[in-house]
Amino acid sequence: MTPSELLLEGVELMLFGLGFVFLFLALLVLMIRVMSRIIELLSSKTPVSASAPVVAKFADDAPSAELLAAIQSAIHQHRARRG
Repeated sequence: MTPSELLLEGVELMLFGLGFVFLFLALLVLMIRVMSRIIELLSSKTPVSASAPVVAKFADDAPSAELLAAIQSAIHQHRARRG
């Protein structure tokens, strides 16, 4: 088999592969849209009421002096290594 024949077979295989991937992705997009339409038709038309927003509660306790010293030491070591 000559190099030009091998090159043509490679191009042909590449085009078939790209074509199959394109068709698969197009079919996937189409099916997602169809499923979305079906879900819209089957879902209830009444709006869902939103519950009260959840507020995160944080501890009012300040970090201990030992913890602050450890954090400062870690920052100092990091900056010293980084240069």
